[in-house]
Amino acid sequence: MSLLTRRGALTLGAGMTLTLVAVDDGMATPADADAEIAKFTGGKATESGKISIDLPEIAENGNTVPLAIKVDSPMTADDYVSEIRVIGDANPNPGIVRFHLTPMSGRAEAATRIRLGGTGTVTVLAKTSTGKLYAERKVVKVTVGGCGG
Repeated sequence: MSLLTRRGALTLGAGMTLTLVAVDDGMATPADADAEIAKFTGGKATESGKISIDLPEIAENGNTVPLAIKVDSPMTADDYVSEIRVIGDANPNPGIVRFHLTPMSGRAEAATRIRLGGTGTVTVLAKTSTGKLYAERKVVKVTVGGCGG
């Protein structure tokens, strides 16, 4: 019968800590966010001026940041916003949220609370049923909290 000694427990704890630190990928980079955007757009150019983003310029707590999005679209059976994607370049994973819409949605609008890991750029992308792509960006300064503190 072998018992775990104090020295063995400390060694095991130190080993687990090193393992957890080695697994942590850290924060995404702007290049990671650009890759997510390119994946959504397929490399096609986006237009601006159709998306309105209601997001605070300064978030006192990155754990719960209010976000409201409106896309100027007729939302008819022939021309509607089919998908909205939100990307944040200061999060561990840049993809924050994805909304799927249909003409029955009535309006191309969404509101939620998001988590931001730190100060960075939030990009909102919209794809229409006709193949048009729209994008808008907003910089948010996170002062306390968030994914990374």
